[in-house]
Amino acid sequence: MEKIRSSKIKKEKFQRLVGAAFSLFPLFLAANIFFILLLKAFPLLTFKSLPSLIFSSAWQPVKGQFGLWPFILGTFWVTITAFALAVPVSILTSIYIAEYAPDQLKKILVPVIDLLAGLPSVIYGMWGVLLIVPLVGKYLAPLFDTYSSGYSILAAGIVLAVMILPTIINVSVEVLNSVPMALKEAALSLGATRFEVVRYVVLKKALPGIVAACVLGLSRAFGETIAVLMVVGNVPEIPRSLFSPAYPLPALLANNYGEMMSIPGYESALNLAAFLLLLIVLSFNLLARWYLTKLNRRTG
Repeated sequence: MEKIRSSKIKKEKFQRLVGAAFSLFPLFLAANIFFILLLKAFPLLTFKSLPSLIFSSAWQPVKGQFGLWPFILGTFWVTITAFALAVPVSILTSIYIAEYAPDQLKKILVPVIDLLAGLPSVIYGMWGVLLIVPLVGKYLAPLFDTYSSGYSILAAGIVLAVMILPTIINVSVEVLNSVPMALKEAALSLGATRFEVVRYVVLKKALPGIVAACVLGLSRAFGETIAVLMVVGNVPEIPRSLFSPAYPLPALLANNYGEMMSIPGYESALNLAAFLLLLIVLSFNLLARWYLTKLNRRTG
């Protein structure tokens, strides 16, 4: 009997150890990516200071100039533009689907949104080149008395906003549907209108989840490459407006990694760009997690 019990204890310890090892694997993988990029970027940091690389606007690899400021600004311009366009539409759409849409319409909308989420990014890029770029260049830019080729931050922001819409909508709908029906019925029994129930009960209860959905969409927007690369213009200059071309960090890496590696410091500069992109996404996610924790405490 003792032998059987001892064998069970050993087996349980082994299973716990295996589970702990697998649970630590994502942490090991993240740390591995972090240190590999830092190690590859280090040769450039030995003869150029980090501030001079980050805040310089000169990008001439042949001359040893690796200023990353235009690429960092391009990343923020495109991502924030997409986020500003996508969030209001996503939240309003998810509220309609969860609270107002008839069941027959839901059966159509939900699969269509899932389909949009599964489309390859290159398809969005082609759609952007064929429709959004001419729209921005020929119609939107003249409305603001400015010239644009169409390949611009605004075009990339629109394409990217459409790409992250399904992600935010799907998560937000699930969160809104998880609000207990008893809370809604209690508010209705007190004389609240349907709109007041949505505004003061449903949204308040679902706010942490909606914020998490927006953060998930933001994380995808920061790392999106192919579709943005096809419509943003890829000009290494500091953007002046939404109609200016830009060159985000993911597009820089996709366009150049593997080429011209004979240039001293070039590979290190690209790895530094990848490292900075990782830090930007990580910082935004940590900030969002801190805000969500604070929000959960406030809402109880």
